[in-house]
Amino acid sequence: MQKKKFNLSGPVAIAIAVLVLLVFIPINIITSYYDKVYDMTPSGKYTLSPIMEQVLDETKDKQIDIYFLSPMEDLKEIGSGLPLYHTLTQLEERDNITLTAFDPDKEKDLAKSLDPNEIFGTSVGDVFIKCGDLTRKISLEKIFQKDQNGEFAYGGEEYIAGAIQSIAGGSLPVVYFIEGYSDKTLEANYYAYGDEIKADNYEVRSLDLSEAGEIPDDAAIVYLAGIDRDLSDADRDKLTRYIDNGGALSVLIGPSDTEGRFTNLEYILAKFELGINYDIITESNPSITIPNREGVQDPAWFQVSFPDPSDEYTVDLTSEINNAIRDGKYPLSYISNTRSLKTTGSDSAFIEKASIIENLPSSSDSYAYTVVSTPKGGDAETAKDCEELTGAPIVMGYYSTNKQTGARLILIGTDDFIDVNGYDFTLYDSRRLTLFSNTWLHNSDVDMGIGIKTNSYDKMTFSSGEEATGVINIFTAIPIVLVIAGVAVWLKRRYA
Repeated sequence: MQKKKFNLSGPVAIAIAVLVLLVFIPINIITSYYDKVYDMTPSGKYTLSPIMEQVLDETKDKQIDIYFLSPMEDLKEIGSGLPLYHTLTQLEERDNITLTAFDPDKEKDLAKSLDPNEIFGTSVGDVFIKCGDLTRKISLEKIFQKDQNGEFAYGGEEYIAGAIQSIAGGSLPVVYFIEGYSDKTLEANYYAYGDEIKADNYEVRSLDLSEAGEIPDDAAIVYLAGIDRDLSDADRDKLTRYIDNGGALSVLIGPSDTEGRFTNLEYILAKFELGINYDIITESNPSITIPNREGVQDPAWFQVSFPDPSDEYTVDLTSEINNAIRDGKYPLSYISNTRSLKTTGSDSAFIEKASIIENLPSSSDSYAYTVVSTPKGGDAETAKDCEELTGAPIVMGYYSTNKQTGARLILIGTDDFIDVNGYDFTLYDSRRLTLFSNTWLHNSDVDMGIGIKTNSYDKMTFSSGEEATGVINIFTAIPIVLVIAGVAVWLKRRYA
């Protein structure tokens, strides 16, 4: 009889299993306790980038308070929230940074203290960053964005780094409202709109150009709103120098009874190959007119369109609003008490310009228009030009940019939608369009170069379905063959 060999395969396997348990269970307990993470993602979603580390080193002498409007445990429970969780916990390790995470629905007083004037708005998942008297809000929509494939991508580190750098420097970009060219002022007419601009992380101030030597260096955007008289020669020259140096200008100019042309304003607008008509636009088709603030059906209050951008242009100011309208999130678009606008006829290679507000045809399958252009202000020549616009397609809003200097302009033929004495909720879309345009004129979010961190996936490309099936069969068969071979070896040794 053949002597049976002594086989240690069973005891060895048991010993290995025990050792594995003895090693890995304590390691998991320790790493869980210390919350240690080894970031194996290609984009580094769970660790701070070198750019963020540099920002933190440069601002280590500033006390920075970070508020996250949700319990941290909520981020840990949601896999997609882990990048923000690890960003915040690593920031908290810095001696000059304090992190406070709380439920804004339960601690309403604390949430109120972050936004005492109700400028920013507070929502679950938002991040507030404070340094001294300055505060910046980063909304949850910016922190977690959707990439082109519809997958959630992480932008939190990019925006948080930019906010820290911005407020630690002691100032925010400033939006100036030029005054002195009408009876309207920031404090009396545009304060509510100014609060909305502040919520986008700007400061808002009024500016009397006649007292200022130049446009201030900290000007991010300059507003000319509601003016009913022409600029002085001196102020025209100041604005010209500002524009020639790449400045951003938003001109909201409604109809005016002022006689004569605004030649100095026309000079500024001509630099962007745009101009104004001296008229007031009304709509003779009652089906697209709406009641005014007094509840009276008004032909000067009517529906308009925000044309979608063409592929030949680089700027898109309307798609987001149009998509919201199509989805039923926003009402239809209306405008009130507006003049029409025009191009100068020039077509420089350095200027890109396009309409952002247009009138509607009488029906979806018609090219007939029912607007009426009534001369208002100006002179005999401008009056003749305006009369020819009746029954024609017209434009009430433009953007224009000089690619050579970087100068940018938003031009709209009314200021009703930002004036507390002219605004009605039916003008909501026009107001949102102007707010969105501010981001194009000057983005208050500092581009830090960290970027939006996305998930990375390995892909295999096959030339045909048969090739794909073959590869799948191979990858399925190999483990099965290995298992069978392993079992066969074990049986042979077991009964050897």
